[in-house]
Amino acid sequence: MSQSDTTASTRFSLLPGSITRFFLLLIIVLLVMMGVMVQSAVNTWLKDKSYQIVDITHAIHKRVDTWRYVTWQIYDNIAATASSPGAEGLQETRLKQDVYYLEKPRRKTEALIFGSHDSSTLEMTQRISSYLDTLWGAENVPWSMYYLNGQDNSLILISTLPLKDLTSGFKESTIGNIVDSRRAEMLQQANALDERESFSSLRRLAWQNGHYFTLRTTFNQPGHLATVVAFDLPINDLIPPGMPLDSFHLEPDATSTTEHLNEKESPDSVSINFNNSKIEISSALNSTDMRLVWQVPFGSLLIDTLQSILLPLLLNIALLALALFGYTTFRHLPARSTEVAPNLAANNELRVLRAINEEIVSLLPLGLLVHDQEANRTVISNKIADHLLPHLNLQNITSMAEQHQGVIQATINNELYEIRLFRSQISSRTQIFIIRDQDREVLVNKKLKQAQRLYEKNQQARAAFMQNIGSALKDPAKTLAANAAAIDTPDSQKLADQADVLVRMVDEIQLANLLESDDWKGESTLFSVQALIDDVVPEVLPAIKRKGLQLLIKNHLSAHDERRGDRDALRRILLLLIQYAVTTTQIGKITLEVDQDESEAERLTFRILDTGEGVTLNEVDNLHFPFINDTQGDRYGKANPLTFWLCDQLARKLGGHLNIKAREELGTRYIVHVKMPLHDQHAESEERLLDDVCIMVDVTSNDVRSIVLRQLENWGATCITPDERLNSQEYDLFLTDNPSNLTASGLLLSDDESGVRKIGPGQLRVNFNMSNAMQEAVLELIEEQLAQEEIQELPLGGDENAELHASGYYALFVDTVPDDVKRLYTEAATSDFAALAQTAHRLKGVFAMLNLVPGKQLCEALEHLIQEKDAPGIEKYISDIDGYVKSLL
Repeated sequence: MSQSDTTASTRFSLLPGSITRFFLLLIIVLLVMMGVMVQSAVNTWLKDKSYQIVDITHAIHKRVDTWRYVTWQIYDNIAATASSPGAEGLQETRLKQDVYYLEKPRRKTEALIFGSHDSSTLEMTQRISSYLDTLWGAENVPWSMYYLNGQDNSLILISTLPLKDLTSGFKESTIGNIVDSRRAEMLQQANALDERESFSSLRRLAWQNGHYFTLRTTFNQPGHLATVVAFDLPINDLIPPGMPLDSFHLEPDATSTTEHLNEKESPDSVSINFNNSKIEISSALNSTDMRLVWQVPFGSLLIDTLQSILLPLLLNIALLALALFGYTTFRHLPARSTEVAPNLAANNELRVLRAINEEIVSLLPLGLLVHDQEANRTVISNKIADHLLPHLNLQNITSMAEQHQGVIQATINNELYEIRLFRSQISSRTQIFIIRDQDREVLVNKKLKQAQRLYEKNQQARAAFMQNIGSALKDPAKTLAANAAAIDTPDSQKLADQADVLVRMVDEIQLANLLESDDWKGESTLFSVQALIDDVVPEVLPAIKRKGLQLLIKNHLSAHDERRGDRDALRRILLLLIQYAVTTTQIGKITLEVDQDESEAERLTFRILDTGEGVTLNEVDNLHFPFINDTQGDRYGKANPLTFWLCDQLARKLGGHLNIKAREELGTRYIVHVKMPLHDQHAESEERLLDDVCIMVDVTSNDVRSIVLRQLENWGATCITPDERLNSQEYDLFLTDNPSNLTASGLLLSDDESGVRKIGPGQLRVNFNMSNAMQEAVLELIEEQLAQEEIQELPLGGDENAELHASGYYALFVDTVPDDVKRLYTEAATSDFAALAQTAHRLKGVFAMLNLVPGKQLCEALEHLIQEKDAPGIEKYISDIDGYVKSLL
């Protein structure tokens, strides 16, 4: 190939790259041109519309100046002219009350007078109308003038509209409304001390499709009311055809100044604003404080712009498509150019492949040597092979390697190397040597094994250290706690609490060591989940009461549910998580929910929800590595960093895991899944504890009500509420969470009581979260009621009944008292508390006269409840009085 052919082929191979860059530059230029074209069209459209708005404002300004002059002419010359002799023949027609029509030969304008007036006003109307006939003679758009006469407070309307026909026709109300609104505006203008001239916004005359604004001018007269002259100035003839009238607005100009108002020839100023989906173009009216605003949608701008540049835009798009086609076509042309210049492309590709091969060979951690045996030359080698090549006899190595399956060991400079020989499958005369440093590999393996042994030794030493230090600290911590509890000082309780915390932390560290070393062994027992919760609640209750939180236990398992598993491990999990939630919650409540998986009966889910600030992501990391991050705290101390890891490990030992979900400022949800087989039970078919017992539950909180109802219904009780109870329906027990409602025997429900506490005769305060405490309180209350009934039955059959017969009033008692008891039921059903109080007082007097103390006490309690309007308590005591009376009879 000659030099000229090589040069030509080289230029041809470089040509596609140049063409590609040219097309890329052409695409960029076309895109820029398209943007500039659109921008220029938009600017041209905005400038053209701005010029039109300026022209309209100039025309409106001229019209305002013209009719300012006309206003002063009418007031100074026309209206003030003395009456002429020919004016005596004027006539007016009364269209309706206080509306008069000026009769005159048919001309351009018509006039109406509103209000009582004299002949001078009629003559003035004639003169003004004649003057306006001359001015409006050649006009085609409707014009109107309003003259509020300060002499007699009448209103004159002169217009090019057929006023007589409109007033007497179907648009009578419309004309009246317009006149009333004009009168109100003019009166307001007359009362404004600092306003001589004012303008209205643009208005629309519906049946004429006329758009106009009103120019109002005030003239003050000494000794009379102010006179106001107003002209409705139309703008239909000033607006170009392509601009809709409804898109124009006339509004006060907030940027105007006094100097600007005094300048009659101020420079034109146009402002363009983009307001949501519309464009606002506004221009100020000179010598006024108003500005004209034209609103146009963006769609109109886009349509007008595209219509003006449609042809060049299509041409630009066509050129852009052609440039894109050329760019994509010539971009792949070098692949075809290799057919024209194969040698050059092949040489470039080989050069690239050789450079890549050399880079790979240089990066290998082994020695690599490719040797051509016939030519006795080295084809490829790296630095490691080049370093060892002067010390190697390749012919001896080849012969020895062929005798030992291609692998030999050689010592070079007191270092042991392994040399592997491979023959090339492509070229039989080429041999490949791979050289590996055996001493270095042995050294590396020794170091790895030593590091592994050291790591295992450290792990064992750390576990032994933690276990030994835990054992060493446990006895001193217990002794410290016992000594702190024995000290009788004001600060002894705080010291005892801190000592107990220290003992608990040492115990938890020992447990963590057992779990980490896999030496922990669980003890499977049969237990009740509810009984376990009853043991946990008293332990966490002091901390919850101390911070003023509320604890709610929602156990959705059946009353006789028993599980087989490690009770102590589950108890520790719940105790630790609730304590952590108490520490991180400043206000609100903590809820424990217990559920059974629907798909798997042996799987239990415990959810602990708090309303705190929510644990942070750093705290959640303690779930995998204890003590790795700091925890939140309160004024009583910090949360235990070992809690999450310890609970997760214990849950995994029980066949589950711990999951934590937190949301900032909304609280944290701790979800514990465990597997505990369900024990076969047949207790549900047996008689339950509270069968045939009716209990009234008057609880305000929905959460507390659901907890109490679930417990009572599991024990077989029938629960009713004050809303569900029928009149005179009896119940055995009364439960409430409102102390003011507990006026008789019953249970007061609370979440901060440590168990059961007696607060009065037949009144107990109990923690509704503890099932055993609730059961004990219910049974104790039932026993007290049974004992009272036995005590009351004996004397009623003897002494009181005998006294009633001996008193001689037995017959009167039988005739009157049962009727009063029935009256109590009737008045309670109708909520007539006044009549109810009178009947109760009358019964109390009967019982007092007959010396029946129990009946008197029942009536006194009933009167107290009537004052408080306690409907459930009233019904209960009426039932008790009824039973007492029946026992006497």
